[in-house]
Amino acid sequence: MAKVDFYILRGTGELERQQFACRLAEKAYRLDNRVHIHAMNHESAQKLDDLLWTFRDGGFLPHLPADQLESADPEGRTPVLLGHGEAPAGCDGLLINLADEVPLFFSRFERVAEIVSGPDQGRSLARERFRFYRDRGYPLDTHRL
Repeated sequence: MAKVDFYILRGTGELERQQFACRLAEKAYRLDNRVHIHAMNHESAQKLDDLLWTFRDGGFLPHLPADQLESADPEGRTPVLLGHGEAPAGCDGLLINLADEVPLFFSRFERVAEIVSGPDQGRSLARERFRFYRDRGYPLDTHRL
C-alpha cells in the first residue's frame, strides 16, 4: 500500500511547487529511487522538463518525458520520468503528483508525494485528494514547510 505525504508550501506560486518537485525528485534519485512526476498537462510537463535542466546550478538530474522512454531509453534506466496522462512503464518508486486530481495509477507506487501551495482553490483541491486517500485507508503524513 502506498504511503502518501502531503508537502504544504508557504508560497503561492506554481513555480515554487515545480521547484520543490525537482528538489524532491533529486533527493529520491540520490537515494537510488525511481521517480515519476505527474503534471497537469503536456504544457506543464514541458515546463518541468525545462526546469529539471536548470533548477540547480552545476547539477544534472537524468530525466525523460515518459512518452519518450521506449525510443530514447529502451532498457528503462532513466531514473526520473515526466508525464501527464498514462502510467509510466517500469516506474513504481515515488510518484510526485502536481495534478489537481489523484492519478488512476497511484496505487502501484510505493510512495506518493502531493505538493500543495497556491490560492484557496489549490488548497481546496488538495483537501479533496487528502480525503480520497484517507477514506481508502492509505497512510498519510503532512509536512508544513
